[in-house]
Amino acid sequence: MDKKTNGKICENRQSEDLESGKDIASEDSSRVNATHRRSLKTRPVRVLVRRLLVMTTIAIVLVALSAVVCIFLGWKSLIQLILVAVVAYVAAGKWKWFYVALMTAPRDIKALYKYIRLLIQIKSWQRKNLTLADIFRHNVQKHPHKTCILFEDQEWNFAQVEEFSNKVANVFKSHGYKRGDVVALLLENRPEFIGLWLGLTKIGVIVPLINTNQRLDSLVHSITIARSQALIFGNDFTGAINDIFEKIESKVSLYQFVTEGKFSEDQKFRDLNQLLSEAAITPPANSEKAEHHDRLVYIYTSGTTGLPKAAVISNSRYIFIAAAIHWLAGFKSSDTFYVPLPLYHTAGGCMSVGQMLIYGATIVIRKKFSASAYFSECAKYKCTIGHYIGEMCRYILAVQPKPTDTQHHLRMIYGNGLRPQIWVQFIERFNIPKVSEFYGATEGNANIVNVDNTVGSIGFISRIIPAVYPISIIKVDPQTGEPIRDARGLCIPCKPNEPGVFIGKIIPNNPSRAFLGYVDEEASKKKVVCDVFRKGDKAFLSGDIIVADEFGNLFFKDRTGDTYRWKGENVSTSEVEAVLSNVISYKDVVVYGVEIRGQEGRAGMAAIYDPDGTLKLTYLAEGTKKALPFYARPIFVRILKKLDMTGTYKLKKNDLQREGFDVTKISDDVYYLDATGASTTKVPLALEHERSLGYRSGAVLPHDGDSIYRKAYPTRISPLRTCPAELGLYGRPTRKRSRLLGQIEKFTSAAAPESIQTCGLVQVAREISPARPGTGLRFSHIFCVI
Repeated sequence: MDKKTNGKICENRQSEDLESGKDIASEDSSRVNATHRRSLKTRPVRVLVRRLLVMTTIAIVLVALSAVVCIFLGWKSLIQLILVAVVAYVAAGKWKWFYVALMTAPRDIKALYKYIRLLIQIKSWQRKNLTLADIFRHNVQKHPHKTCILFEDQEWNFAQVEEFSNKVANVFKSHGYKRGDVVALLLENRPEFIGLWLGLTKIGVIVPLINTNQRLDSLVHSITIARSQALIFGNDFTGAINDIFEKIESKVSLYQFVTEGKFSEDQKFRDLNQLLSEAAITPPANSEKAEHHDRLVYIYTSGTTGLPKAAVISNSRYIFIAAAIHWLAGFKSSDTFYVPLPLYHTAGGCMSVGQMLIYGATIVIRKKFSASAYFSECAKYKCTIGHYIGEMCRYILAVQPKPTDTQHHLRMIYGNGLRPQIWVQFIERFNIPKVSEFYGATEGNANIVNVDNTVGSIGFISRIIPAVYPISIIKVDPQTGEPIRDARGLCIPCKPNEPGVFIGKIIPNNPSRAFLGYVDEEASKKKVVCDVFRKGDKAFLSGDIIVADEFGNLFFKDRTGDTYRWKGENVSTSEVEAVLSNVISYKDVVVYGVEIRGQEGRAGMAAIYDPDGTLKLTYLAEGTKKALPFYARPIFVRILKKLDMTGTYKLKKNDLQREGFDVTKISDDVYYLDATGASTTKVPLALEHERSLGYRSGAVLPHDGDSIYRKAYPTRISPLRTCPAELGLYGRPTRKRSRLLGQIEKFTSAAAPESIQTCGLVQVAREISPARPGTGLRFSHIFCVI
């Protein structure tokens, strides 16, 4: 099947992809047949029970047959028969399944037990049609005076959060907001952030949680894509709102919440603090109660690959995410969670805050993450669970060791993004008993947890009963990211140790298997793949490259689109980033592929954040040579003076990749890998007549030998004569073209044939820039006119 057909195989079914999300959003709850919904909800339990019954039946039959043989033929004959069966099975090559089953049974049984308890609890809440606010109210009644939020020098108990959220609900109800309306929230981490969105959801209002780093067009996009009717913002974001006021004033009512200082008294803003001070603390009287499947919040994707998309999180989805990590990671209601993450994202705002809202745990929040304060604050607040995400662990590891590193009460850390390359070093230095690394996308249904502390693993797929939790890894085209299909038009599952894209089967109205997608329906359709393992089925396409070992342990490799091909080999950017980070003492580094015209694939380029200028390029070159194969070593290095990150501590690379290594377009220093290593003189880089880099044309920069990184400059070189080769030239600067050509001729006549690499040639149209007095000017690569 060709790629075009493969990419459009779902086209006729895309109108059905968001059926579940659309049903949830509708205000008429009677639109879905109750019997059908009940059947869908209980499907995972029924599948599990059916498989257990089949396995039990097989076991009973085998025992019965053994008893018959033993009674009529004797126990010796039974032993002989068993031995013959075992030998035959081994001879047929089936022994490995038993070995894997034996090794993974404790893990799978433990996880299965927790998963069953999770489904029982979720089903109970579904049957009672409980919302998140209903479950939280139960915790308020159970222990109203228990501390639930610690923030700086503030302590909030459950009763205080309940009263504050009731005030919020009453204010917006009195202003005419109702179930299904949308009110966005732009506020820094603080207890009121939780109380504001919780209060709005009590009257059925949907709350987009806006990334606090967004400004101008991206901020307008986040507000408008969610169809927000109002916006609550902290007074420290007043400037950002004024910058976009003209673009949103006709559509959005603005409520200013003062966290410090005084209300701005701007006529275009409403004073939310004043409104709350006058509101009642009793629960709002709702004429139309919110339901279990209603939309709760919109959480935006991190925006590493463009403008953020608003992912739909319903009450049922939020509850399931928090409950799943609670049971599978082994949390307790008595735990205290350290949460230095942004609360507008799933990790902090759902997984950790959900432990407080649903299970009555205590959380410690702070405005911004601090690597140096992480373990000292864990000790200060007597936290038992630490939360991390993205590059946090690398930042913490880069901090100088101190006594508080191990003076904490943590029994576990959990999160996603702990690189395998620093995993062991991190837990040994900070004395961490257990790591529960998880994997999951905000909008996705393919979510897993490392339940047995396997180093580097993000979770597992059961090799014994894989159908209990229908997730899989399928083969994809490494260039396009499209699924590869067999002759029947179905996806092909990957074998052990074979990388592929992670998917999760979609089952509508099931919180563990539903895909609610984004507010933007077109964006949602792109995340659904059809005809996966049988005609008509659908799955969520994560876009992440995962590999499973023979025991079913899963390991993150890369994102589709981040893997590039060079010298006939696929290069994983995440793996190269991890290696480089270790080599350069945990500095921020982004790796991406850039095109060199005339060459197949993309060459590696690393952008390294080094504002203090402490990076040693010689050490970098030596380290990459030792740690990476020749095709994975970055050819170009860009030194960043400022860093662009998402709110979840992921490095953005789109703009960097677009700028490439063109030194005429970027102000940062750029270096390239030179294999000669014969001189430390700074090396200029020739430019094409079209102001693009000459490097794009040549087969240059070999990776063996004594490599060194050299600085690249825009060089002014006069148009040269026809020359069939790429030249390496030592010579003093001159403005006379004839003398320069003479130097070139002299060099080429003396050069060994193997030193001249044939390549596609480009025109150079610049004059030579003067060198420092008394020094030679070395042209590592000069491109001549064809």
